[in-house]
Amino acid sequence: RLPEQQAASESPLSWFRGVYLPPALHPLNKTFVKGGEWQDIDSTQEKRRAFLQDFCRKYNSRKKLQTHLVHLVSRIYVEDRHKVLYCEVPKAGCSNWKRVLMVLSGLAASANNISHDDVHYGKHLRKLDSYDLKGIYTRLNMYTKFIFVRDPMERLVSAFRDKFEHPNSYYHPVFGKAIIKKYRHNADEEALKTGSGVKFKEFIQYLLDSHRPVGMDIHWEQVSKLCYPCLINYDFIGKFETLEEDANYFLQLVGAPASLKFPKFKDRHSSDERTSTEVVRQYLKELSKEERQLTYDFYYLDYLMFNYTSP
Repeated sequence: RLPEQQAASESPLSWFRGVYLPPALHPLNKTFVKGGEWQDIDSTQEKRRAFLQDFCRKYNSRKKLQTHLVHLVSRIYVEDRHKVLYCEVPKAGCSNWKRVLMVLSGLAASANNISHDDVHYGKHLRKLDSYDLKGIYTRLNMYTKFIFVRDPMERLVSAFRDKFEHPNSYYHPVFGKAIIKKYRHNADEEALKTGSGVKFKEFIQYLLDSHRPVGMDIHWEQVSKLCYPCLINYDFIGKFETLEEDANYFLQLVGAPASLKFPKFKDRHSSDERTSTEVVRQYLKELSKEERQLTYDFYYLDYLMFNYTSP
């Protein structure tokens, strides 16, 4: 990972210099898939995998990235029964995916009865970095690896709305206070004390600052740095925009019980309007043209890797 002062001045693609290209794609095991209705989704899936593979081939050299394996797999959850590995991308359906993994592993009978706190704080699921090196390598080679991604701007705005527009006992005092202190001129005592009421423009100033007052967070970190898609050869690439179809096709691929369907419910703040393209447009209006461009540049690799259209 580049030091942040270098990252600000170098091309975003420079982060990928010196990386081994992963092995050739393995065909997905479609033994469990029944019915022809999945044909279009399967075709889309193969195109996504080939697109990512081509991207990685184009922007990688044969040198090795000096990153410890345990760090590379620190966001990956393991489900041993169905032999799957899931790389968590926050704000792209991850809460419901963790519910599904708990059902697949026999920890719960239904995804609908698992609370948000149980999902995120219950420590029911193991991560890949908790295994020894042999266990990590075995699972990376043998298990079906999957990831779900989302349009970067939608994901960013969704994270902001979730963490800063609702009461939050962690993000307001830790991030909010630091952001208001550094980026709000003449902030009042109440705002400095609580960290509540961060504006989207202030949040973006923090995101783009090479000397951030607090570090990065997984909810707005780039997918390229959460899941390393050019180093870990993901077998299945789902998208939040087609979440239900992709998820239910994937569950068939891995032989999940026929009764298990991906949950449709919104995990929290269910009365809020979902973060759509139009909602994102309203938030981006608060930024200058330069800030919008720099925010796009920040997520440049995610846009390229997963074939999203620039805003």
